[in-house]
Amino acid sequence: MTRALTSPLRLGPPRHRLRSTAVVATAVLTAVTTTGTAVEPASRAAHTAVHVAVDVAVEWFDTTAATIAAAGAPTQVTNSRTWAIGWLAAARALRAGGDRPAGAPRAAGGRGAYADAALASAVHTTLTGLVPARRAELDAALATTLARIPDGADRDRGVAAGAREARSLLAQRSGDGLDPASVNRPYTPPPPLPGVWRPTPPDHLAGTQSGNRLARPFVLDRADRFRPEPPPALGSARYREDLAEVRAYGAADSTVRTQAQTDTAQFWLGSSYAIYVPGLRAALVQSRRPPAERAALVALFHVASVDTQIATSDAKYAYTRWRPVTAIRAEDDGDPATAPDPDWTPLHVTPPHPDYPSGHATYAGAAEEVFTTLAGGPRPREPYTLTSPTAPGVTRTYTTWRRPSQENVDARVWSGIHTRTADTAGVRLGRQVAAHVLRNAGRLL
Repeated sequence: MTRALTSPLRLGPPRHRLRSTAVVATAVLTAVTTTGTAVEPASRAAHTAVHVAVDVAVEWFDTTAATIAAAGAPTQVTNSRTWAIGWLAAARALRAGGDRPAGAPRAAGGRGAYADAALASAVHTTLTGLVPARRAELDAALATTLARIPDGADRDRGVAAGAREARSLLAQRSGDGLDPASVNRPYTPPPPLPGVWRPTPPDHLAGTQSGNRLARPFVLDRADRFRPEPPPALGSARYREDLAEVRAYGAADSTVRTQAQTDTAQFWLGSSYAIYVPGLRAALVQSRRPPAERAALVALFHVASVDTQIATSDAKYAYTRWRPVTAIRAEDDGDPATAPDPDWTPLHVTPPHPDYPSGHATYAGAAEEVFTTLAGGPRPREPYTLTSPTAPGVTRTYTTWRRPSQENVDARVWSGIHTRTADTAGVRLGRQVAAHVLRNAGRLL
């Protein structure tokens, strides 16, 4: 057995991060506070000692999450787009009207009134426009927030600014190709040649998410800006090593996969969007920065997610690499050294789109990059907990932003649905796209 079969992934820090993370973070935070008020550390510490009954950013984060959970789109990228528009509108409105540090008491008619009203109004306007089925619940949530804010010009100005920025962004993003029908436009697979993707068992569904590559990104100038190098050639040492690992560890009846590895595969089988929402909430809760920067954290996370999913689709459908289940069962893989196993079955059902790169891994890489850059470095202020829709009742607690990326890579191999090369290429692509988004955040904010 090769070493790759037994060693968990060890991702080194991306080369760009060591020299650029601080620069990017400074640039982003400067962009969102250009018209705000600087807060000295001592002043911020004093403010955090003041009790605030309701954190409006967290309140509307939860409202956004609940809205999408109840009536969101069936496509993950569409829901990320909703978050991106609403919270980008909030960040713009907050930047335009000034800021106060998190935890600072709201003075009647002061900038706190403006900030809370603007954030709530921006997210409310976006959600009622994109998820109209939840209008009654959203109107009630807005009324609750505004009832706590003193009447006055600043509250009215905040409501107007938030709504204005949201309407502007909704108009700008109209027709961007991220609606479910465009994302899952019909796809005709190429002829079933060795190495080329084809529908996978048991249902042999048509390829999905192929339309993502044609959508309009938020920041990327083109979908293939960071397209990874081609996957390993059929019959190459790397190709054989990848398949041997999946064959051994990803089989439904594997005799070498441990229970802990099976549990990890089951946990990360769930939607990346659903699993990472609690991580983003933890980053928001732990942030002590002014409201515009906190709104920007949420916005840029989802902007990076959207652009990463577009880049992922580009690479998947450019290379159309077949999935492990097809390769392991195939008699036509062009490699006389590998014996086909027509009965091999993966632990989990293979999703209906090409192998390379892994979409779960690209999402993880993008999330890690945003958290590391905007949430205070490689470690959060406090441990955070994630849950998964495919592992009900299970929680996992983390003390770094990087660990979920590592687990994502291993999990997709142990599920039998991706090669390790597809996973590591995915993490790398997600980091690259997110870093690009953060470097260019100023023109969004």
